[in-house]
Amino acid sequence: MRRYRAKLQRSRCFLLSVTLILVQGMQAQQAFKSPPRNVTVRAGARAQLNCQVLRATGVVQWVKDGLLLGPQRDLPGFPRYSITGDKTKGEFHLLIENVTLEDDAPYECQVGQSVSSPAIISQTVWLTVQIPPMKAYIELESAEPWIAGKEYTVMCTAPNAKPAAEITLLKDGIELTDLDSVTLSGSEDKLVNTQAEVRVKAVSADHGRYLVCKAKNPALTTAVMDTKVMTVYFPPPAPVIEGLDSSTPVKAGSTLKLLCLSHGGNPLASLQWTKDGELLSSSWEEDVSGRISRSKLVLAVMPEDNQVLLQCESVNQVSQAPLFISQLLTVYFEPVKIDLLGTFEAAEGQTVTLCCHTSSSNPPVNIRWWLGIRELNTAIQFVSKGENGGMTTMSNLTHTVSHEDNGLHLVCEAVIEGTQFSKSTSKPLNVFYPPQRVWLDNPPVGVPLQSGQSLRLLCLSSGGNPPGQLTWFKNGKAAQGTSKQVNLERGVSRDLRFILHPSDNLAIYRCDVTNQAKKVLSAQTRLKVQFAPIKVEIVVKQSVLRRGDTVSLLCLCGSSNPKANVSWTVGPNRLRGIEMAGKPAEYGGVSFKSTLSLTLTSRHHQERVTCKAFSELLSEGVSSSYTLNVHWLNKGLSGMLVLVGVVNSPEFNADMPKDVRALEDDVVYLPLMVSANPKVTTCDWIYLGKKIVEADLRYSWDSDFVLKIRNVTRHDAGVYTVECANEEGQNRISTVLHISYAPRIKMKLDLVHVDMGGTIDLMCEVEANPVVSGMFTWKWLGDGDIDLEHQHEDGTTGWLTLFNVTRAHSGSYQCDVDNGIYPPASVRTQLVVLFKPQLRKGPQWSKVTAHGDDASSVDLVCQAEGIPKVHFSWAKNGMDMDFSGDTTRYAEHTVRVGPVHTSTLHIENVSARLDYAIFTCTASNTLGDDSVDIQLLSTSRPEPPSNLRLLHVSNDSVTLEWQPGFNGGFTQKFRIRYHWMGSISYHYVDVFPPSTTVYTVRGLLPATTYNFSVNAINDMGESDFADGNTFLTVTTKAEDSAVYPGPPGNADFTEPLGVWHYVFMISVSAILLPLSCMSCLLLRRWKKHQSQTGERSIISKGQDKTKTERFTDTPSRYTSTELNTASTVETNSTVYESYDSGGCHYYYPTEELTNTLYTDEAEHQEPHGHEYEEVSNEAIQQNLQHFSEISAPSDPLFGFQPWSGKDHIFDQVHGGNLNGHNGERRNGLFTEYPSPTMNSKIPFELAGELV
Repeated sequence: MRRYRAKLQRSRCFLLSVTLILVQGMQAQQAFKSPPRNVTVRAGARAQLNCQVLRATGVVQWVKDGLLLGPQRDLPGFPRYSITGDKTKGEFHLLIENVTLEDDAPYECQVGQSVSSPAIISQTVWLTVQIPPMKAYIELESAEPWIAGKEYTVMCTAPNAKPAAEITLLKDGIELTDLDSVTLSGSEDKLVNTQAEVRVKAVSADHGRYLVCKAKNPALTTAVMDTKVMTVYFPPPAPVIEGLDSSTPVKAGSTLKLLCLSHGGNPLASLQWTKDGELLSSSWEEDVSGRISRSKLVLAVMPEDNQVLLQCESVNQVSQAPLFISQLLTVYFEPVKIDLLGTFEAAEGQTVTLCCHTSSSNPPVNIRWWLGIRELNTAIQFVSKGENGGMTTMSNLTHTVSHEDNGLHLVCEAVIEGTQFSKSTSKPLNVFYPPQRVWLDNPPVGVPLQSGQSLRLLCLSSGGNPPGQLTWFKNGKAAQGTSKQVNLERGVSRDLRFILHPSDNLAIYRCDVTNQAKKVLSAQTRLKVQFAPIKVEIVVKQSVLRRGDTVSLLCLCGSSNPKANVSWTVGPNRLRGIEMAGKPAEYGGVSFKSTLSLTLTSRHHQERVTCKAFSELLSEGVSSSYTLNVHWLNKGLSGMLVLVGVVNSPEFNADMPKDVRALEDDVVYLPLMVSANPKVTTCDWIYLGKKIVEADLRYSWDSDFVLKIRNVTRHDAGVYTVECANEEGQNRISTVLHISYAPRIKMKLDLVHVDMGGTIDLMCEVEANPVVSGMFTWKWLGDGDIDLEHQHEDGTTGWLTLFNVTRAHSGSYQCDVDNGIYPPASVRTQLVVLFKPQLRKGPQWSKVTAHGDDASSVDLVCQAEGIPKVHFSWAKNGMDMDFSGDTTRYAEHTVRVGPVHTSTLHIENVSARLDYAIFTCTASNTLGDDSVDIQLLSTSRPEPPSNLRLLHVSNDSVTLEWQPGFNGGFTQKFRIRYHWMGSISYHYVDVFPPSTTVYTVRGLLPATTYNFSVNAINDMGESDFADGNTFLTVTTKAEDSAVYPGPPGNADFTEPLGVWHYVFMISVSAILLPLSCMSCLLLRRWKKHQSQTGERSIISKGQDKTKTERFTDTPSRYTSTELNTASTVETNSTVYESYDSGGCHYYYPTEELTNTLYTDEAEHQEPHGHEYEEVSNEAIQQNLQHFSEISAPSDPLFGFQPWSGKDHIFDQVHGGNLNGHNGERRNGLFTEYPSPTMNSKIPFELAGELV
C-alpha cells in the first residue's frame, strides 16, 4: 500500500510540474463536473467509478493504485475494465465487471494537459470489495457423546471474510451469550477469520437437539450457518415390573410372564433379571422410537421360588450404579410326597401305630385318616417348618385292628383348606388270624404198605390270614421231600411224596399249620410198612482157612417185617443151615441168625458162599457173599513143602485190550484183567506221568480197579498205565485211549472281498477226530444258482474256489463239516464283491417336477449301488456345485444302506428361472464312476409308456407288460385300449392297481386277433399311446371247433347255436335297435336339460322318490368324439364311446355284472371312471336289461360279440365290476365320475403345456 502511494505521489508531482509550465502560458479551462467518490461493492458484482469532466480537451484515463490503465475506452489488457458514458458530455466512468478482491484498490481519474487546458487529477477514491465468509463450521471439544451435567467448549469459525464476519451461536433455538470472539488473518491478504467460543453445560433435554452457528457480514444478505446434533448420554430412571402383584401369591407349576420396563436413558438401559442375586436373564430389547428398554422373563414357578427376591436391574454407560426394582415372591405349592410309615400287619386285637408325613407345602396341609370309608379321628397332628419356606405336617394314628379291618385300605389324605388340593396315599391293612382247620388225605390207618412203594400224603388247611404255612414232620423231625405249597381257593395244600423205607414202619407223620397269628394246628397219621431184611452179613471166626478144617459161617439177618426165610449156597450147590429164633429189631421188624458148617477141601478155594434172606410176601430178598481162600500144602519132587495158595507177583491177562475208543462227553471204562495170590493189594493208574487220584471227581474205580472216566474230552486221549502190586511184587501194563469228537469249525476270514471278475478261495478250518475224506460240504445261502463244483480239502482244511466272480456271487456261504460224529458243524462267511457304482436310471429317475414359485422345495434323488463306499458330486448345467459354503437354498445329504447309496439334493424356494435346469449326479468310488442327468422341470402330462410286450396268452385272456414313462410329477395310472376285426369301437381297461405295469385282460374270444395299446393318465391329462401310437397284435388260442365258444367263463355253455337262435337274435335286434336309438335321443335331451339346471336325477327302481344330486357339468372329451376305424392311429386317443350313423352307442350294462378283480373294498381306491350316458326312461332301461339276458350270435355280421351274464366282455372295461367301483350303479343306471382331464384341483399356472 505504501509503495502504491509513493508511486501516486511521484505521478502527481510530474503532472503538477507540467501543469505549472502550461498554465504560465495559457488560461485553465478543464474541470471535474462530477469527481469520483468511494464505492463499496460485493465480490462478483459490477462496480462503477464515475468521472465527468467539463471541457475535456486532454486525454482522460484512470489510474489504479498508481498504474495508468490507458486512454482507450475498452482498456486493452484489462478485460473486465471499460470506460463508459457519453464522451460528448465528458463522461468517463470506470466500469468493472465481476469484481474480485484484486480490484480492492485506490483509483484516480486524470485528465491530461491539452493546448488549451492544463492537466487535472481527481481526488483518490477507494473501491472497497466485500468478501462473504466461505462457510461457518462448528468444532466441539470432543467427538465423544456429551454426558449430562458436564460443561463442554463449542467453537464456531467463519473463515476468509472481508470485512470480518459476526458470529451468533444458538442452542435449541436459544442464542448463547458470553461469546469470546477473535479475528485472525485469512488465507489471503485482506481476508480475516473470525472465531467465537463459548462454554455449554450438557443436560438430558439437549439430546437430539441442534447447535447452530450463524456467520454474517455486509457481503451477505443471509447468514451462512452450520449445525450439529447434540448427543447427550444420561442415566435411565429406575425400572418398573409389569405382570406381578406382590400381594397375590402364585402357584407352583404356573408360568409367570413378567415384563421389566425402563423408560428413557441414553443410551437405552440394559436390563437383567436376578433371583436372590442369581442371574436369570440378561436379554432385552430396545424400542428406539419409544425410548424404552424391555426385558421379558418367562419363569416356571417352582416351590423353591417361595420367598425369593425377584429383581430387575437397569444400567447404561453413564449410570453411577444400577437402578433396580424388587418383588418378593410368595409361592403356593403342594407337598411333593406323602409318606405313610408304620406297621400295616398285625394280629387280630393288636394296636398299630402309624405315621403320615408330608413334605413341605405352602400353606400347610391338614391330614385326615380313613379306613375304608370310615374316618378315623384318633390322630395327633404336628406342623413344623419345611423346605422352601413352607411347612411340613405329621400326623400320628393309633388303631386297634379287628378281623373286619383285613384288606381295607388305610388312607392318609392331605388337604389344603380353601383350595382344590387333595392328595392321598394308602396301604392295605393286613390283619392276621389263624387257620380254621387242618386235615390229611392219607391211606387208612392199619392198612399195610410195602417198602419201596411210592406214597403221597396230602395235607390241607382252610381259613386263616395269611393262608397257613404247612410243615411235614416224621417222628417229630422235619420231613424231607416235601413239595411246594399250593394255594387253593379257600386254603392251602402241601403233599409229601416219598418212597417207603423200612424206617417208615410205625412212623408218625404229622402236618402242622401256622401263620403270623402264631397258633398251630396239627393232623397226623401212623404208617404200617412191610419190608424185606435190611441187610445180611456173613461172619467167619477163623482168620486162616485150611484144607480139612471145618469152618462155621454165621449169617446175620437184619430187621424185616414180616420175618424172612434164609437159604445158603456154596458155589453151585444149595445147602440148608440152622436157623435160630428171631427177636424184635429196629423199625418194628424181626432179626435172626442162621449158621452153616462146612468141611474145607481144595475144591473150595475161591468158591463163593452166599447167604440169602428172602420175603415170600414181598417177593424180595437180600444176600451176602463170602469168598473162601483155602490154603493148602503140596509135596514137591524134592520133598519140599510148597504153599499152593501163594503164587507170584500179579500177572495180566493176555486178552486185556490194548486200545479203547470212546466218544467225547461219554463215560469210558478202562478194563483191568489181573490175577494174583495173595490178591492184588493196590493198583495205581498213571496218565502223562502223574498218578490219577479220586479227588478229581471225573475219575473213579471200583474194587477191581477198573478206571471210570466221566465226561471224557478230547484232552483225555493218550496212554494210560496201570501198576498193580501184592505181597510178592508189582507189574504194569498200558492201554491207549482214543477219543472221537464232533468237528469244531472256523472260517479263515469271516468277511472276504474280491474284485468283480476275479477268483477267490473261501477257506474253512476244522478240528475233528476222526478226519475223514469228503467231510467238507459248501452251500450257497443266497438266491439263484451258484457254481459250487470247485470244492477242495486237505486234511483239516477245506476251500471253495469261485472263478469270474460277479455281483450275483455276493452273499453268505456256509461250510459244513461232518466226520460221522454228531453233531455236524457249520460256519458262514460273507463274500463282498467290489464293483464300481451303478446308478439307477430311467424316466422316473431322470426327471423331477416342482413348482417354480420361489416358495416350494424339492428333492432330487440319486441312487447308486457300489462297493466300496460311493461318493457323490453334483453339477448344475455342467457347473460343479459346492455345498461346503454357506448355501441357503441347496443342501445335500447321503444315506447308505448296504451297497445302496442314496444322495438327495434338497432345493429350497425353487425358482423356475434359476432352477429349471439339468443337474448331473456323479457317483464314484475307487473302481470307477457313473453319472446320470436329472432334469428339474414343471409338472406336465405323463410321457407315453414304452416297450409294450406280450407275457402270456390263452384262449380268453392276454397278459401284457410295459415300461412306464415319466409321470409328469403326479401319480399316474394306465389305460389299455384294444379292438378286434368287426368291433364297432375301441374297448378300454383302466389298470388297477394304478401303479402296476403288468395286467391281464380277460373275457376275450378264442382264436381272435386283437390290437392292444396302452397310455398313461395323470391329473394334468393323458399321454399318447405307447411306442408311437403303434399296436401290439395278439391272437388268442383256439378251442375245440366242435364246441361253441360260449361266453367267457361259462363252463356250462357247450351246445352250439342252431339256426333258430340266429333268427331269434336277428328279430330281437331289429326290435331293440330302434329302441336303443330312441333311448340315446331321450338321454341326450335329458342331459342337455340337466346341464342347464345343474342337477342330475337318479331313478331308483322300486322307489317312489327321485334322488337329486347337485354337480357342476363340465364338458367331457369322452362322450362325442367319433372314431376313425379305417386308421390304425386315432385322431383323438381318448375316445370311450362311438356311434354309428344313427348316433346310438352299443354299451349295454346289466345288473348281473360282478366284480372279478377288487376283492377288498377297504383297500380299493376308485380310479376315474368313464362317462356313460344314462337312460332316463325306466321302461327302456328294463328292455335293455331284458335284452342283456339273450345271447348274441358270434357272426361278425352283427357288429358285436356275444356276451352273457356276469362274464359279459364289458366286465373288463374298467378292470373290474362296473357296479360300485368306477361308477355308482343303481338298478342299471350309472352315476358318471368327472373326467380325469378336467380335474379342478390342478392350479391354473400348471394346467398348460410344458415349454
